[in-house]
Amino acid sequence: MTIAIVGASGAVGQELLKILEERQFPISQLRLFGSARSAGSTYTFCGKEYTVEELQHGDQFKGIDIAFVSAGGGVSREYAADITRHGAIMIDNSSAFRMDPEIPLVVPELNTEDIEQALAEGGRRIIANPNCTTIIMAVCLKAIEELSHIKRVHVSSYQSASGAGAQAMAELEEQYRQALNGEEVKHQKFAYQLAYNLIPQIDVFGDDDYTKEELKMYHETRKIMHSDIAVSATCVRVPSLRAHSEAVWVETETPLTPDQVREAMAKAEGVQVMDDPTLNSQYPYPMPLYLSGTDDVYVGRIRKDLANENGITFWCVGDQIRKGAALNAVQIAEKIIKK
Repeated sequence: MTIAIVGASGAVGQELLKILEERQFPISQLRLFGSARSAGSTYTFCGKEYTVEELQHGDQFKGIDIAFVSAGGGVSREYAADITRHGAIMIDNSSAFRMDPEIPLVVPELNTEDIEQALAEGGRRIIANPNCTTIIMAVCLKAIEELSHIKRVHVSSYQSASGAGAQAMAELEEQYRQALNGEEVKHQKFAYQLAYNLIPQIDVFGDDDYTKEELKMYHETRKIMHSDIAVSATCVRVPSLRAHSEAVWVETETPLTPDQVREAMAKAEGVQVMDDPTLNSQYPYPMPLYLSGTDDVYVGRIRKDLANENGITFWCVGDQIRKGAALNAVQIAEKIIKK
């Protein structure tokens, strides 16, 4: 396969390079693209050095089989036609096409069959990668949906600095240093100081006082699961470096026991159960500090919802840069190859 990465210098682009090498993805030729600022940068992949080319309009993607695009929605919209013109399949990590009815929104553990929509004759050859918080939750919801249809979900996310990029992670570390040294704590990537703080806003507010991040969880979950599921979310930025966490309350049509859910989660693809309420194990429940850099979504604190007879609640953690972005994109590409 001839593979391209657009946004190669970013956090997700760098993770894509790591994952493609780790999973021994079949690559005969690799091309890296970026902005004028990152053009000329070099990165090593499988022992060979590659130089980032400046992304331009034209025929740069002629001969490309799959292009991973992670450079923001504006870039995705502007260059989509150039990327797909000669037959390349564009796997897009931005929000540009997620809710486009002509473009599939895919989590491979849930709706691999939707890939056909992009590959079919007349298809637009674009596949959208969902929002990171949606992916982490949806992988877990599938196990429950197979036991009983999910009517509604309430979720509170605890999203690390990594969700705002590599510069945001560096800013958080610098804020802790400044605070500990008694210096003025400065912020640029975040609206407020994040160190020693929580910010109950991710993205901008809409007319209904929900943020775009919260509305993504509502709309994207319904599209991925082909369901009338209702999702009410509160998304919070927390001062951890990497991996997102979520507290989830699920209401099903028929009541389920925690043991049923725990067993279903244990069998689910891409999920690992870490649920030892006795606190006898080293890690009785998932924590982002210890799970950063891992591929699966980890689930714990599975229990009955005391406020709802048909309710189950659980806690889950997933690496936002890997399963929440780069890994999900690579898994989509692996499914494309099989098809």
